Amino acid sequence: MMLWRVRTTLPDRPGALAVLAQRCGDAGVNILGLQIFPGVEAVTDELVLRAPEDWGLADVAALIESAGGENVSGNVCTEQALVDQPARYVQAARAILAQPASFPEVVARLFDAEADPVAGELAPVQDVMDMLVGEVQVQVRRTASFTATEHARGAAMADLVNDVLSRARAAEMVLPTPGRRLGVGVSPVYTVGADGVSAEVDGTVVGLARLLDPELESGARAVSLRVDPAWQRRGIGTRLLTDVARVATGAGCSEILLTTDAGNQAVLPMVLSAGLRGRIRMAADVLTVRIPVRDLKPLGV
Repeated sequence: MMLWRVRTTLPDRPGALAVLAQRCGDAGVNILGLQIFPGVEAVTDELVLRAPEDWGLADVAALIESAGGENVSGNVCTEQALVDQPARYVQAARAILAQPASFPEVVARLFDAEADPVAGELAPVQDVMDMLVGEVQVQVRRTASFTATEHARGAAMADLVNDVLSRARAAEMVLPTPGRRLGVGVSPVYTVGADGVSAEVDGTVVGLARLLDPELESGARAVSLRVDPAWQRRGIGTRLLTDVARVATGAGCSEILLTTDAGNQAVLPMVLSAGLRGRIRMAADVLTVRIPVRDLKPLGV
């Protein structure tokens, strides 16, 4: 037997679910899970079904439609689909609290979605859910439409990330950072070059942001950004990111890409502090932020 996660809109009348249950029973299909997403004009039902091994999506859809279901979508799933939904959200929240930058990956898994568009014939029918973490846009996609309930849940998860990052920034402003070489009253001097910006103190480079060659794609350039560990958490990375974005604009770029290890906790707060709009995604152990720069004022040499 094979497990299927199926979504459908059933007629808004008493007994609609009973009809579906009867049709499933007659066909030898067992309903293992049911989740209801209420809406203003329609109710979306998500079912986890155990169907015969030789069944495909067309067979499952035909069964649901025979009971009056509309807008049927589905995919093969595992027993993970039967995990208690509140428990899944608690686990997701714990993962985000521990590592806010993992938000794209966690939320995509939570909603059984993908962070990137799927190429091919399914691309036009994918639904997109947008979530904002500060000015950073996170998108997840799937063929099944996102319900109003799920949009609200996604927004709540994004708010959780905002709260975590806000508290982290507040803590950095209050707590002293002993042992750093930055002296009282000493500020870096920022120097703009043809392909980037550097931060120097007494002739020593303590931070560098540079556009990399060649273009990854039309109008897009990767950015290398580093700050000496002894000079971090001083706003240098934020300033370098803002300036290199403006350098990229002057170089004719439409967007820049930051790529780092998924465990890097500094990237997302830095982008938010810079006030730049971006799109963030996580794949495996790599975190990527795409930042449009075409509307920024160029910064030249």
